[in-house]
Amino acid sequence: MAHAQSVTQPQIPAKSISAQSEIKIVPKKSRLHVLLPLKKVPALLKKNAVTVVAFVAAVATSILVPPDAQYLGYFDVKTLTCLFCVLAVVCALKNIRFFYILAQRIVQSFKNARMSVLALVYITFIGSMLIANDMALLTFLPLGYFVLHTTQKEKYMAFTFIMQNIAANLGGMLTPFGNPQNLYLYTKFNIPTGEFMGIMALPFAVSIALITVLCLIFVKPEPLQLTDSGDTLPKGRCALYLVLFALSIAIVFRGIPYWIGLIVIPLVLLFADRDALKKVDYPLLLTFVFFFIFAGNMARIDLVRNIFSALLEKSTLLFSVMSCQVISNVPSAILLSQFTENYVDLLVGVNIGGVGTLIASLASLITFREYTKHNPGKTAKYIGLFSAFNFGFLAVLAGVMTAYIHFV
Repeated sequence: MAHAQSVTQPQIPAKSISAQSEIKIVPKKSRLHVLLPLKKVPALLKKNAVTVVAFVAAVATSILVPPDAQYLGYFDVKTLTCLFCVLAVVCALKNIRFFYILAQRIVQSFKNARMSVLALVYITFIGSMLIANDMALLTFLPLGYFVLHTTQKEKYMAFTFIMQNIAANLGGMLTPFGNPQNLYLYTKFNIPTGEFMGIMALPFAVSIALITVLCLIFVKPEPLQLTDSGDTLPKGRCALYLVLFALSIAIVFRGIPYWIGLIVIPLVLLFADRDALKKVDYPLLLTFVFFFIFAGNMARIDLVRNIFSALLEKSTLLFSVMSCQVISNVPSAILLSQFTENYVDLLVGVNIGGVGTLIASLASLITFREYTKHNPGKTAKYIGLFSAFNFGFLAVLAGVMTAYIHFV
């Protein structure tokens, strides 16, 4: 009986079993390997929504204005190079926690909530002048959360984040490299550095005054104690990156040819901190490229050129402010610069226009994401406070600058 069973149910060789297993398993692994990256696509598109919109806009206008030799004149290579150099060095400094540790040391010297919040906001304000508004927020918002959370002062969280956001958007207006749109306009119109800072001095001063007064009103001088994290900076790498940062700033101010920075900075970081080159905000650079194409094509459409030129002729300042509320300040600067030579009003408009709606500045979305991450049930309250303070700032700044321009 046993012998009969062995005949009717012959054993399958081990190699055959192995082969069959491979046939079944490999396709599953292959399909999984393909599907995993695809699952990340929606999140990637959501994270870089502005870049996607810019790409769609570039493609759509390319249908109306087919690619030709004039496309080569759309791109501002110097702006892209300067932006890349600054972003790369800032990423290297951020990797050694330079800005975070420096800011933490400053905040530790204050012993009450009011002065600590003022310090956080001022640090963000000054930081945006040096490392751009989005980088300032990515660096100092976590510090704001750390300070308020560890000292049980969460009641000031929404106000502090909103003031840091406003400080980042308005603090960067004073320097050509403080905001991406500044760097573009500074290069496109070849604005002298002294004139640039003179144009932005009044709105800059008004912004500081408003921020200071609001912090004094809404934050009480309650005692708090912040412990030292014990973090230290690597002296050698810190010194190297600061030299590279000085080089990138010299390039922005036209002291050194931009192509030197494009060679030196990536080459040094390739050996010193390759990770910094990986963390550069390449979607932002691509956004500029796509908007260059979009703006260049729009300027070649007669109907669009006539409409925009007429609107900007009536009030470049107010039209640029309104444009920022709908399509954000960077694309507004690139687009509207094709239709006007009044760079003074345009520069002011796309800077003070960075406050207002959540999309008036891309940096505001960073703040919104950071706040809701820590306070998921308070989104509506945050948007309400954000809108009240931002539109308040916008009304004051637009009123002051309109009166000033009219008076002058």
